[in-house]
Amino acid sequence: MSKQKIYLNTDGGSRGNPGNAGCGVVICDDRGTILKKIAKPLGKMTNNEAEYWAVITGLENVKKILGKKNLHDYELEVRMDSELVKSQLSGEYQIKEAKLWPLFIKIWNMQVKDLPPVKFTYIPREKNKLADLLANQAMDEGSKQSGLFRT
Repeated sequence: MSKQKIYLNTDGGSRGNPGNAGCGVVICDDRGTILKKIAKPLGKMTNNEAEYWAVITGLENVKKILGKKNLHDYELEVRMDSELVKSQLSGEYQIKEAKLWPLFIKIWNMQVKDLPPVKFTYIPREKNKLADLLANQAMDEGSKQSGLFRT
């Protein structure tokens, strides 16, 4: 019996790099039904750090949605428009930024401890529009919270 698939579209961004950052995550089942949408302000960090936090946020939420006991009944695919982060998480590229190591290790440990094997896939930005929109909403919300602009 083949396993059901869960797709996580993730995106992270930073205005300023480093600057006000946010991430967006869309979690769908294999029929395309959206299980959860997340827009999370992240504070000040780089684009790459925000991309990693998007993956972490998505995986943490999948664990909550499916429950730890049921996770291994699913295949997980994380789709992102950051070729760098996808390649680092897939073991194809080295991590040269020291700030990214703890985030990489956090994702690695999540996979070892709780998750079934996770496939990381690069997708073009045009196929990641909802996650991008959510990341931008999170950056807007973070700007409001820190008083960077007034509405």
